[in-house]
Amino acid sequence: MMSIYLLASAMAATSPAAPADAATIAAIEATCFDYIDGQLEGAPDRVARSLHPDLAKRAVIGDTPYERLGLRRMTKEELVNLTKNGVLKTPRETWNRSCRVLDVTDSAASVRLETPWFVDYFHMGRFDGKWIIVNALWYSKPKK
Repeated sequence: MMSIYLLASAMAATSPAAPADAATIAAIEATCFDYIDGQLEGAPDRVARSLHPDLAKRAVIGDTPYERLGLRRMTKEELVNLTKNGVLKTPRETWNRSCRVLDVTDSAASVRLETPWFVDYFHMGRFDGKWIIVNALWYSKPKK
């Protein structure tokens, strides 16, 4: 009897989660668009509300003279300041971006953001019913 319980527990632990409902997907996408649209508008408050205070935003840079397996690191404050300075400010008529929710559980989600310039992979967490970006791994697209 114990082995049946253990088998059932193992199966439940490895079963895929039920698909997220439309409202959850919309809330996750809204956070993704706050992140990118806020940067494209030059709206730092919009970007800030999409980010966890302890955001870890990174890009792979590889080995450098100073670091093996090097990463470019950015904090929430750095990203918000770049937005204040209008680094990505872009006329709305030229915006081309997409957010795709890859996976969702009760309190975690994986999301892919794509623009003409870069791709971000986000880990989002749900805190008090609000989705925010906790981790981001990004890469720049080659210049055309």
